Amino acid sequence: MSKHVYISADYSENDGDRDVVDELHKWGKDNYHAVDYCDTAQVVSGSVSDDPDCRPCDLKAEFNRQINKSSAVLFIIGDKTKTRTAGSICRRNAEGEFCVCTPYKQNANGSITCKIYGKTVTPGANEDVGKINTYSYIEHEFRQAVKKGKTIIIVYNSLYKQSSWLPSYMSGYENEAHPFWKHDATGKVVGDYTYIKSALGY
Repeated sequence: MSKHVYISADYSENDGDRDVVDELHKWGKDNYHAVDYCDTAQVVSGSVSDDPDCRPCDLKAEFNRQINKSSAVLFIIGDKTKTRTAGSICRRNAEGEFCVCTPYKQNANGSITCKIYGKTVTPGANEDVGKINTYSYIEHEFRQAVKKGKTIIIVYNSLYKQSSWLPSYMSGYENEAHPFWKHDATGKVVGDYTYIKSALGY
């Protein structure tokens, strides 16, 4: 049975965790297991962000949709993850409908008025995490995965457990989080394929 797995990671060019994502996608193309990985970068580069008026709230709504159709959500934690704040600047709930924000990747054009009109509502227990919030993108993804009861897999971009890297909103998952890398029989650093297969239920 094919599994749709959503990957959440830090995609910063110079000090993010793309190496883990690349390894996962490589495994996703093997002949042994049908795993369809969808990562944050793929969502961000897709049709939603093609709209010149794409806002952080639009991206968060799309993250929700992708997480909802996934059977598992895999979070990659690096040494910079807990300090990343991308997606957290939203003034809508604090300042009302005439606040301003900056469309995604349009910093050079400055801020414009919020595109959400009228009253905002608090989502119900069975609804998605609201797209209007001050969570970073990764915190939003984590809260959505928890709220929707998805299988959550957390790996460190490290050879060792790095509990101090976990953001505060992942408190309680220290025992579940696992190093992504390991040494093989020859001493070479490789991804822990066996662990990922097991975590996905294979």
